[in-house]
Amino acid sequence: MGAALDAITHPQGAGEAAASERRLGTRFLVFPQPPFIPGYEKPEVVWIGPSAGPILAGPSDGRIYVANPVEAKSPYAAPYIPPYPGLLRPPAEPDADGHFDHIGPGSPAFLAAHSYACARRVLDICEGYLGRPLVWFFQPTLERLEIIPRIPHWQNAQSGFGFLELGESEGKRPASCFALNFDAVAHEMGHLILLSELGILEGDGAGSDFFSYHEAIADFISLLGLLHFDTALDRLLRRTGGNLLLHNELDKFAELSQEKQLRSLNNSLRIGDVSREVHDQSKPFASGLFDCLIEVYQSLLFERGLSDIDPRRFSDLRRQMAPVLIEEGLQTPAASYELRHFAVKAALQEARDIVGEAIVPSWQYLDPDSLTFEAAASAFLEAASRGRGVAFLDQLEDCMRWRGIF
Repeated sequence: MGAALDAITHPQGAGEAAASERRLGTRFLVFPQPPFIPGYEKPEVVWIGPSAGPILAGPSDGRIYVANPVEAKSPYAAPYIPPYPGLLRPPAEPDADGHFDHIGPGSPAFLAAHSYACARRVLDICEGYLGRPLVWFFQPTLERLEIIPRIPHWQNAQSGFGFLELGESEGKRPASCFALNFDAVAHEMGHLILLSELGILEGDGAGSDFFSYHEAIADFISLLGLLHFDTALDRLLRRTGGNLLLHNELDKFAELSQEKQLRSLNNSLRIGDVSREVHDQSKPFASGLFDCLIEVYQSLLFERGLSDIDPRRFSDLRRQMAPVLIEEGLQTPAASYELRHFAVKAALQEARDIVGEAIVPSWQYLDPDSLTFEAAASAFLEAASRGRGVAFLDQLEDCMRWRGIF
């Protein structure tokens, strides 16, 4: 069909047009959220940029490849590392133009194509914030990351020395594979990217927040990745009328927003409210970053005449203003919001990038063995001061201070 359209719109030189398109990158189909979530039943077409180089059967490139075992594989554990030595299923093959978006959810190769595209997209996003390619922490022992798209009956997902492997959730539904869950893949990629940029512990991590910080960053990288999907941005903003200040109203927020990762960061937890278990301890910092995102977003809305609320007038905007804003936001007619949708969407995209441009480069200021949440927050503010975040420094600091980080 694509070739036919090319021939119609470009009756001469259709081949040159296809070659030009290949230079733009490679197309894949990706679910921004698991397909059982209402509104996400169909995948979105995404482009993997040309910086990935040639993407070949597998899919595979110079940094990442998919290995799809024929037999049920045991999860990697020391001392075993990639490459997987067993028999593999036929690789996902590109079409004649080099794209993979012809591989749909019903195809046996879809898990391979989908898991690769999710991982590669997160890598592209983070390298964009870094402004350079990263070097895998497992190099030069291993040159490429190996993705195992499915381990049957294993209710987990994990990443480690040269691998990312995905099991299945407890549910019996067809979409239970974590390879179909962008959040799960992005979370594990967050760990791998952070290890590659921040470094590895020399000691056991005692006295540091290294492990809980890892979980916080992995969660927030997943959120940043979600906010790079047009499907997610459009549905989130239209469901909420652009009102992301829904706080301590999680039932209401869940009703309006089906985006799981966003909901999990929308809480009121402070450092003193959580245990020492690493996942629990990670929540205030991850949610503090979410607060920063919302503060910047709301500030941009005000500056652009899209909101009457000036966040700089409040030390604690989400908690001081939320009840009024919730009531007003829920009563805004859909037609009225629709006139502002694309301007509101642009503000959220810019807020996303302002925070992303601060959190990812902040890792250069941290040492793994002495890492604390306070040091991480200071590094975040330092990186923000060197970029577009400088205009929002006081607000970013207030967000972290309210969470008990400072």
